[in-house]
Amino acid sequence: MDVKTKGILAYLVIAFGVTWTIWEIPARKGLSFDHPVFQIMILLGSFGPAIACIVVRKWVTREGFSDAGLKLTLKKWRYYLAAWVLPLVVALAVVGLAVLFRIGEPDFSPHDLETRVPIVRLLPVPPEFYFVLIVLQLMLTAAIMAPLLFGEEFGWRSYLQIRLFSDRPVLAAVTTGIIWGVWHYPLNLRGYNYPDHPILGLLLFPMVMVCLSIPLGWLRLKSESIWPACLGHAGVGIIGSSLVAYVFMSPDSISRLHLEVLAWVPLVVLSAWIIITGRLKPE
Repeated sequence: MDVKTKGILAYLVIAFGVTWTIWEIPARKGLSFDHPVFQIMILLGSFGPAIACIVVRKWVTREGFSDAGLKLTLKKWRYYLAAWVLPLVVALAVVGLAVLFRIGEPDFSPHDLETRVPIVRLLPVPPEFYFVLIVLQLMLTAAIMAPLLFGEEFGWRSYLQIRLFSDRPVLAAVTTGIIWGVWHYPLNLRGYNYPDHPILGLLLFPMVMVCLSIPLGWLRLKSESIWPACLGHAGVGIIGSSLVAYVFMSPDSISRLHLEVLAWVPLVVLSAWIIITGRLKPE
């Protein structure tokens, strides 16, 4: 077994072992996902891939961190900007597709915003601009929370995706996405991302992760830094998911499964553009 294969196998064993062990503790205790302890354990478990990356690079393969992308490469600022803005574009595309196919009725009114976000009452902004405030708030939150996604991205994008099939970046992205999706199984099996369709979610979620591995891998590769990928990942969860949830606030307006399927359209288009234009190829 060569060093590269040894490193990949060790990475997978550690990443899955650490994360699944941490996630199983609150699950076996019968805690709900809304429980603060479970939320903390989900966050701690998400650092399993980063821990695996550090252990493998330092002690298993001893290859070090020269290509780990730990530095901020601000001279490549356009990739940071893309990582920040693209989740908003995807979210707006989902809203547009829901209207186009008549499977959801978006509501851009303030809802109970003044109750949920009291600070808006202190701002001299007309209610019709509250949606803009929501967008700005979510984008700021994504930027602040991006470092928390280091736990996943440092492992998946700064180790596995650049080690698997290093001469075939598209295959590496697809394979990493599938593995990344399976890594979420302990949560999804219990209905975390698909509360109404947990078994179906086991099939669908890896497909979503493939659609994310391609643009996140592109951001990591071209910026030569892990931080745009962290920002993009945070944006998907905070800007994309939260904004769509706000627009379709009524539980009966559209199902979560429909929203997931709609999100594939802009993600597939973005991924196809990256692949066709050769943007996953190293310089």
